[in-house]
Parts: sequence; C-alpha cells; structure tokens
Amino acid sequence: MKTAISCWLVLCVALTVNAHAQILPPHQSSNPWYQDARQALAQKPNLQANSKAKNVILFIGDGMGVSTITAARILEGQNKGHAGEENQLSFEAFPFTGLSKTYNVNAQTPDSAGTMTAIISGVKTDAGVIGIDENVRRGNCQTVAGHELVTTLDLAELAGMATGFVTTTRVTHATPAALYAKSPERNWEDNSDLPETAIAAGCSDIAAQLIDYERRLKKHYPKAKHIDGIEVVMGGGRRHFLPSLPEFNSPDAASDIEGDRNDERHLINEWQQRYPDGAYVYDKAGFDLIEPSSAQQVLALFNESHMHYEADRHNDQAGEPSLSEMTTKALAILKQREEGFFLMVEAGRIDHAHHAGNAFNALNDTIELSNAVKQAIAHTDPAETLIVVTADHSHVFTMAGYPKRGNPILGKVVNVGEIGPAKAADGKPYTTLAYANGLGFRHHHDETDADTAYAEPAKSGRTNLTDIDTEQAGYHQEALVPLSAETHGGEDVAVYATGPGAEGVLGVNEQNLIFHVINQAAQLERRAIATMQ
Repeated sequence: MKTAISCWLVLCVALTVNAHAQILPPHQSSNPWYQDARQALAQKPNLQANSKAKNVILFIGDGMGVSTITAARILEGQNKGHAGEENQLSFEAFPFTGLSKTYNVNAQTPDSAGTMTAIISGVKTDAGVIGIDENVRRGNCQTVAGHELVTTLDLAELAGMATGFVTTTRVTHATPAALYAKSPERNWEDNSDLPETAIAAGCSDIAAQLIDYERRLKKHYPKAKHIDGIEVVMGGGRRHFLPSLPEFNSPDAASDIEGDRNDERHLINEWQQRYPDGAYVYDKAGFDLIEPSSAQQVLALFNESHMHYEADRHNDQAGEPSLSEMTTKALAILKQREEGFFLMVEAGRIDHAHHAGNAFNALNDTIELSNAVKQAIAHTDPAETLIVVTADHSHVFTMAGYPKRGNPILGKVVNVGEIGPAKAADGKPYTTLAYANGLGFRHHHDETDADTAYAEPAKSGRTNLTDIDTEQAGYHQEALVPLSAETHGGEDVAVYATGPGAEGVLGVNEQNLIFHVINQAAQLERRAIATMQ
C-alpha cells in the first residue's frame, strides 16, 4: 500500500532513530484494547516468573469451538476402540486453560480477519480487516494510513528469530495473512481482487505483501540488524501468485488457467530470485526432499486454492503433506536458529467443513491438529517453548439429545437403556450432532470432500434418517435455519497453553490478551529493541 506504507515508514523511521528505540507505533501501544489487555495480564498471578520462552508455537484451529473439541475427542477415542468420552486430545493435557472472548469491535459474531488480528497484534479490530485497527473503513485504502499494527511475526523477525507459518488454507487467507499483511479487505488476496480505486490509491494485494515482506519490514525499521524474511511458508493458494496465463500453470493445476494475477507479476519467480538458496515446492515429493539442516527458506504451495481436508488428502493429484508433517518439517528447519523461533500452525479447514455442514471433516481435521500439537511437543524443549492452542471463533455446531455413553458421535441418538435410535416428536430418528443453520441434510455416502455440499440448494425441514448411514464421510447434518452456508458462532472459545508464561491464559479474557501473553513470555518487544541499539 503506497499511501499507507509511506506514512507508516515515516512513523517507524522516526521511532527507530530514537536512542531508546520504540517498536510499536503510538496508535498501537496507546490503543485502549492494547492497554486494557496489558493491564489485565499484569494483574494475573505470575507462576513462572523466572522462566522465559526462547521459542513460541501458536496453533489456531479455525472455527474450533468447544463443541468441536468435545466431539473430536470422542471420535478419536472411538476410532481407538474405546467409548470415547474419556479420551483427551493432545492439547487438552496442557496445564493451563482459559477462555477467549471472540467478538470483533463491530460484530457480536466475528470473522477470522478481525479475530486473528486481535490474537497477533494485541488490538481488537473490525470484521474483515487485516493487520489494522478499527479506525478504518473496510475496503477503503485511503483510511489505512497510520492504523497499521505490528504483529508477533514482525517482532520475532526484528528480534532475529526464525519465523514461519503453515496452514491448510491458502497462505493468503485471513488467518495467515494477519501475520504479515496490512489490508482493509481480507478478500484482496491478489491484484485482480482489488477495485480500481484501491489500485489507484496505491494498495497492494496480500500475496504481493507476503513476497515483499522482508523488504517492507526493512524499510520500516532500517536500524534492525537481523531481518532476513520468513523462513517457512507452507499451505495452498498458488493461484494468487501466478499470472493469469495458461503457460504458468503448475503440473497439477485444477483449472484451465490456474493463476489469477493480471499485473504480469509471477510472484513465485520473484520469491526464487529474492531467495536463490531457498526451496519452492508444490507437491509431496518436493516436500519430502527438503533437507531441514540446509534449508534457508521454504515456500511450499501445495494447491491452487486451499489444501484438501485431511480425510480427502489422498485425492490430491500431486500429493500433499499432512498438517502434522508440515509442522514437523517446519520445526526441524526453524530449530536451526540459535536465537529461537516463532511458528504459527493453522488447521484452517475445520472452519470450511463446518461451513459446509459436514461434521466428519471438521472433526477429523481437529484430530489432525491434535496430531500436529503432539509433534510440536515431541520436537521441542518444554522448558524453553511456549505452545498456545486456541480457535479464532466457533461455529453453530451442537451436541444434543441424551445419547448413551459410547454412542457413535457421528451416529443417531440412542438413549440410555435403549437399543434402537430415539425418535423425535415427528417420529423420525435424529443425530447427536447438528447445526443451528446452514445447508442442511446431504447424503453423499463416502465422499470425503465436504465442499460438494454447495452443488445443491439449502435444504430445510427434517429428513427420515432411518436408512441413512450418518457415520459416512459424505453425510451432512441437518440444520434448523436454511442458509447458503453455515455461520460462525459467537460464544467464547478455549485457550490451552504450556511452557514459560503459559499461566497468562488463565481466566476469561479478551482475545487480544493472547498477543500479550506471547510477547511477555518471549520478551519479543525487548529482544527486538535490542537489535536496534
């Protein structure tokens, strides 16, 4: 964003020439949301006062509300042959748990752009905007100048730490984009998404901001000594980096013309020119060849759009790694840095499965997130690594009826002491899991791609499930209110933490407090300032 960034550049240069360098711009550090969360953290008991986090791993289960965690816990247990209720997902064993209030400044039920910006910057903001505070108008580039926010990723880069993120969504999608981009519109993923007025005002699309990240940060902080760019970027979304011409298609392109860009920029080539020792990969074979001990930078874009659901991953033409495999590889690369690392891991397709009304995929992707957390625990030192697991928001996903213990979580309700399915007042059986709104009933049998739900209009009313196998991958639960897609929920979500500073998540907190927990535990701001002295 030429207009916005030039203003931010002036501000940041003014700050960095100060003898007592300040990292955060005044509009961020003095923001009431920022100040309130900082004070709230200061009032919490400090149970590990002398321990500091060298490394930070932030896991985001996009849309992973409490009901999703409970149902996934049961499903994982039942997959192991147990009743299920007694099971624990990996992160449920963490010593500290709290709740996060997810509302956006302008929305009772939030979106991922506003929530992730809060988590990663310490400032709550409006729905739909990325990396900027609430004093903007969504979609209006002219209002951005002077409202950009410094993120955890920015601080880690300034501090000389290794940095990275992995996601099962497009790397330009709202949650990962909040790490590195400043945009008044979450949907501006490539230049073809920008209106002419935004282009004329000097706005830059999210994909371009990712490729230009190191250069932009160096311009903002010219005295910082150790900025070297994001070491690991893994996910989907190739289309936003490629020109809209067939000759630039990847070998596994799903569309006749894979790329969306109409500005003639080939951002993958630009990245390779910027990092000649880096590795760009697009498939599982390339991923497997990455040698962590020698990898300088990695850009992995495994799909034209989002990556596959975990249960559908076998259908990817070129092959995709799992979330846990990406997490393990990213950790092996980032651990090479003596100064420590910051890694964000997003299980983004939990959210997409819920929007499609498909509990099977939402729960299986949640279980895979738990597997990724297991890998993080196994490959890091708990004495020096803060791990935080949370969701950006929930969904209108319910567990209901009075099913007996051990009843299949994806099945029909069978009441305690009974054998056959319970009947509702309309004489039809019903499932434990359902949605308050959305596309409603579909029976796609063993189809593992939840997105096939959108090929049919929303279905209202009840269906006779007597002869329907509701445990199949392609079963989509009934919904009360018919909508073109299921919506987010507005209730609090859980936050789990372990490692130095983890006790900061205790209690019921504003979502933006998570930034402050990480910042304090890893001393990110202090370490960043030290690089400018």
